Amino acid sequence: MVMVQRKIGWVAVLGAAWLAASPGPADAATATFTDDFNGPAGSAIDTSKWRYETGDNVNNHERQYYTSGTNNAAMDGQGHLVITARRENPGNYNCWYGRCQYTSARLSTAATFTQAYGHFEARLKVPRGQGMWPAFWMLGNDIGTVGWPASGEIDIMENVGFEPGTVHGTLHGPGYSGAGGVGAGYTLPNGQAFADGFHTFAVDWAPGSVTFSVDGNAYATKTPADIGGNRWVFDHPFYIILNLAVGGYWPGDPDASTVFPQQLVVDYVHVTASSTGGRTGPITGLAGKCVDVAGANPANGTAVQLYDCNGTNAQQWTFGSDQSVRALGKCLDVASGGTADGTKVQLYDCNGSGAQKWTISAGRDIVNPQANKCLDVSGNNSANGTPLQIWSCTGAANQKWNAP
Repeated sequence: MVMVQRKIGWVAVLGAAWLAASPGPADAATATFTDDFNGPAGSAIDTSKWRYETGDNVNNHERQYYTSGTNNAAMDGQGHLVITARRENPGNYNCWYGRCQYTSARLSTAATFTQAYGHFEARLKVPRGQGMWPAFWMLGNDIGTVGWPASGEIDIMENVGFEPGTVHGTLHGPGYSGAGGVGAGYTLPNGQAFADGFHTFAVDWAPGSVTFSVDGNAYATKTPADIGGNRWVFDHPFYIILNLAVGGYWPGDPDASTVFPQQLVVDYVHVTASSTGGRTGPITGLAGKCVDVAGANPANGTAVQLYDCNGTNAQQWTFGSDQSVRALGKCLDVASGGTADGTKVQLYDCNGSGAQKWTISAGRDIVNPQANKCLDVSGNNSANGTPLQIWSCTGAANQKWNAP
């Protein structure tokens, strides 16, 4: 499912902060996003979790116009969200091909929740019919700056109406996008159709791997070895999308056999993440740039700076259950254990000192508890090479971070 032509709310918000805690079981997980859609019949989406993305989509040659409001997305009063595609256009919307013939809905968490890695799961009942194209998928939160497909896309579930018994899981990135995406299909046995009942679709996403499953059955795992030497772009936060498209290059248009309205019924969307340390990925902040080890130099005292995200190991940070933040085998360190505003941060041998302890607040501040001060971009300057420092926490944009 390629990005819609018009987007809203590209602001990336870390949905669940990594907090300092005593280590728990290695496989422990914590819920980071939950929506069970328990609103009364006819009620709208919870806008603290989802936002509407409106407009048409010339990129895929889809036929619908995505609307806001409850005509195309509402609770059914029985614990479900229902996204409805209708053959109508009461708003007189215009699409890429002229007056729109259909309406539907597309919802995302771009402005409310993003996460790198974890278990992303939805229980869905898909529609049926030629031209139907439901999807549960994710886009990288940096799409507004790097564009698609450099942002990365993880299609957890796509179904096209002419394949009623098959769903697809796919990765898209630079050099492997569109029809060249890397993925696999899953087909129900004995001629069953996915529209006949609810099924659970999920990915388990870890550094260097994405595993797709249906009803708990893992059917494909993709790693950097599968993308033909191209760049792996799945080590930063993504956000979730639910939509029901009508027509397009892949499913083809509806025909005389297609009955409207059609519905994508969503029982729940649940996301979990490891509750212990060990998550690895980039830390993004001001202007969408990354926390970077200058020159990828692992020597003690190397400056830690802001720089364009490039996917190198100098920008891959691991959050340990000991409150350390590590890259290139060393720790993020406050120089000389200082506590004053403006003290620079650096890379240094891990030693367990207070200068190397960090927590992330629910407000996305990365805090050094010893100094009770925040990781800060010096001078609020987004230029490449700007050094990072600690500073009294102000809530300003140069102290807000998206961590793995």
